[in-house]
Amino acid sequence: MSDPVTRLITDHKIPVGREVARAFDWLQDSFVAAFDALEAALRSAIMLLGSALQTPHPFGVIVAFGLITWVLQRRMVPVLIVLACALFALNQGYWMLTMQTLTLVLASCVICMGVGVPLGIYSAHHPRFYRMLTPVLDLMQTLPVFVYLIPVLVLFGLGMVPGLVATVIFAMPAAIRLTELGIRSTPKALAEAATAFGATTAQRIVKVELPYAFPQIMAGLNQTIMLSLSMVVIAGLVGAPGLGVPIVRALNTVNAGLGFEAGAVIVAVAIMLDRMLRVERGRQ
Repeated sequence: MSDPVTRLITDHKIPVGREVARAFDWLQDSFVAAFDALEAALRSAIMLLGSALQTPHPFGVIVAFGLITWVLQRRMVPVLIVLACALFALNQGYWMLTMQTLTLVLASCVICMGVGVPLGIYSAHHPRFYRMLTPVLDLMQTLPVFVYLIPVLVLFGLGMVPGLVATVIFAMPAAIRLTELGIRSTPKALAEAATAFGATTAQRIVKVELPYAFPQIMAGLNQTIMLSLSMVVIAGLVGAPGLGVPIVRALNTVNAGLGFEAGAVIVAVAIMLDRMLRVERGRQ
């Protein structure tokens, strides 16, 4: 039997679960139409992006990946690595699943960078706002994914959309933090010189701070991609197509060969995207 002090504490339980459930019920009842509209918009965007990746011949897509890598890197080694990784996915028979996973990753990156970069810029110029935002970012990355996946499933149902929303929640803090770091690291002398020459705040951000912070922002994009890929299996559990599906199937059937095969393709996709988008300060 517990002692009186322990009993006193446990008898006055803080109603965290009850209040969260009440808030979630209110959210669902009050904004169901908005969530339905958001789901429809996200599904349409995902289908459009998926068609762009899945409709062309695989060799056409592979060549496009190589050309994009050459434009961004101007070096042959990354191009060869990207081509080899894409051909490996095709060789293993996972091409369509790979394109579905890329659809999820690219969609999440567009949302994360579209929201995270402006928030990072604003946070760098408003330290008090960033101090208030930091606990939220910590919560987004440390709260177990399955905890917020439950309300996401109820709001959006099964499929790609809940996987996308969960991925965005998990990956967005990296974009915000690294953008804020890059903008805040801009030498004060550069910013002061721009101001002295009559630059407005917007001009200083666009012409001085963003170019200086570009490698950090690209590092944020890289981290966002890696974190999105780490959510592939979670997305597969909620019905999203892609490389998470064979891994979930391998878990259910205890098929180590299938799991390692799909896992190797995910690693190849991660290497491909990393080599394609890696930017160093000396080559910006």
